[in-house]
Amino acid sequence: MRLSPAARWLLRGAMALGLAFVYVPLIVVLVNSFNLDRTFAWPPPGWTTEWWARAWDSAGARSALWTSVKAGVGATAVALALGSMIAFAVQRYRFFGREALSLLVVLPIALPGIVTGIALDTAFRSVVEPLGVGKGLLSVVIGHATFCVVVVYNNVLARLRRTGASFEEASADLGARPGQTFRYVTFPLLRSALFAGGLLAFALSFDEIIVTTFTAGAGVQTLPLWIFDNLFRPNQAPVINVVAAVLIVASVVPIYFAQRISADTATASRL
Repeated sequence: MRLSPAARWLLRGAMALGLAFVYVPLIVVLVNSFNLDRTFAWPPPGWTTEWWARAWDSAGARSALWTSVKAGVGATAVALALGSMIAFAVQRYRFFGREALSLLVVLPIALPGIVTGIALDTAFRSVVEPLGVGKGLLSVVIGHATFCVVVVYNNVLARLRRTGASFEEASADLGARPGQTFRYVTFPLLRSALFAGGLLAFALSFDEIIVTTFTAGAGVQTLPLWIFDNLFRPNQAPVINVVAAVLIVASVVPIYFAQRISADTATASRL
């Protein structure tokens, strides 16, 4: 379909407006993390790295950052294990309820976070806590894994559909045992998909706040929760901008590399 020059310029303007609406506020947060004025006067009267030093010296921010990293790594590990196994089952085998299972795996990421949080909170209070296991970092990991597993599942499933089973069948025909086939054939084919899915899962877990609010126990505070708790404290406002800037970078970098890995792999598969 050919568009007129006016239509092309109109589409470009709409795209630029949409991107500006999303990314200009993020740029303002990054700039304000170096703003000399504590009230974030605009344009900034000067520049300073004092707020970055204060954020680094904040024991609460460092502790929350470490908690977020542990929760993200744990949720990513669970998502990699469960997501890849379910993808193999759905793609490689035919069984009753296969499509229903695929829907149930994808559904958590489509549900509102508050619905997932309430459901998990109810499950922990009615099933887990009576067994003597209270909320803590483990409950946060489980809560995050419910939606992190989706991105791993989708990445692995797409790769399995693209590659098919011919390489594995050829390996078996040549006498390789199942373990050898997985090690030398299947895993190398899936490695980039697993890596990209893991990066996306970690990014989702790292900046999650709604589900974390319902699943975190006493004394467990991730970085997004720390930001929210200190957001309206005047003395913490400059530090909040620094932590938010770090959170933006920590979320963008994994997604960027995951996108590059997926794009490079897709190009290589077409060649």
